[in-house]
Formats: sequence, structure tokens, C-alpha cells
Amino acid sequence: MTDYKEDQKNEIGALESIYPSELTVLLEEPFHVFTIDLSTENFSNDPVHIVSVCLKFTYTPGYPDEEPLIEIENCENLEEDDSKELLKFLQNEAQENLGMVMVFTLVSAALEWLNQRGEENVKKKQEEEEKRKRQEEEEEQKRFEGTRVTIETFLSWKAKFDLERASLSKQQKAKEDATKKFTGRELFEKDRSLILSDLEFGQDGDDVKVDESLFQELDDLDLDEDLDDDFESY
Repeated sequence: MTDYKEDQKNEIGALESIYPSELTVLLEEPFHVFTIDLSTENFSNDPVHIVSVCLKFTYTPGYPDEEPLIEIENCENLEEDDSKELLKFLQNEAQENLGMVMVFTLVSAALEWLNQRGEENVKKKQEEEEKRKRQEEEEEQKRFEGTRVTIETFLSWKAKFDLERASLSKQQKAKEDATKKFTGRELFEKDRSLILSDLEFGQDGDDVKVDESLFQELDDLDLDEDLDDDFESY
């Protein structure tokens, strides 16, 4: 009869010697519960790309003829979908290793999986960064080159330019007219209606009244005598 407890105890002892700082025993009875911390290699010399996970194992009464319970905790730089994919991968590995102690095998497989995924992520980010730089360089180059001129674009530009120039010329002329002082002749030439307005004023139906009393004093003046005196003085 298989002594599962003895197999489990022996495996824990071996794991503690292999992972002295990574393994933490959380519970010993009725069955061992423990965690092992894993970190990927640093492929880009940048800590931000290191993936870290904590694998939690719980022995079952029939382990190793039964697979242990496996959980993934405290992930860093690992997306949720990737975490689920890793867990499924480890469960499949456990099924293939039934009948023998397997935690070391599972941990090694998990670390290899993480390293491969980490390398892919770094490569993906590098490609994205290169693509971003290329796009920036292309946009910068376009600014230097400007827009290619064709007959259609030139005619469109010229039509727009002529309209803008005519509008500016009209605005400038209106501004000059508003500030310019015109002579009488210029006013008549500028607005012919002024001639008609004077004629209409002379033809107005209203009679012009003259105050005759203003001219009464003229009778008392001897205009001929005054004129004679003026000529004699010459």
C-alpha cells in the first residue's frame, strides 16, 4: 500500500533544499500547503520586464496519484489572461505526471513558460517602440517635404488665394474710403445721386419765404455816391 503521507513529507524536504528562500510552508496538517515564488530572467536589463508569480500548492489525500491543488497568487507584470493560461498549462502537466511526485517538475515547467512569455513580451514591446519611432520619423519627414503639388491642387489653391486677396483688397479700400476726406468733385464722382438730390431740393414744392424787412435799410444807402468815391481814390 502506498504511503502518501511519507511521499509528501519526503518531497517537501527536497523542495526546501532546492528552494530555500523561495518556498514557504503555510500549513502542515492535515496536508501540506506551501508556496514557491518564481521570477523570470531579465531579458532587457530592465526590472519592469521581469515577471513574478507565486505558485501555491496543496497536497490532496491521494497525492501523487492525484494531482495537487494549484493556485497562482501575487502576479507582477502578468496579465490576467496569461495567468489563467499558465494555470491551465500546469494542470495539464500535473495530469501527465500522475503517479510520481511532481512539484519540482511543475515549478520548472512554470518557470520555462514564464521565461518564454517574458521574452515574447519584451520582443513585442521592442517592435511596438520601433514602430512608434518609425511613424514619428515618417511624420517628421512629411513636414519637411510638404504637400506634393499637382495641377488640381494648384488650381484649387489659386482660386482660394484669389478670393482671399480680393476680399482683403475690398476691406482695405473700404477702410481707406472711411478715413479719406473727399473734395466736392470727388464726392459727385463717387456718388452721382448728389446731383439729383440738389436738383430735387430746388424743385421742392415748398415755397421759399423772404423777409423783405431785411432789405429796407438798403434804400437809405447812397450806393452810387460810395462807388464814385471809391473810383476817385484810384
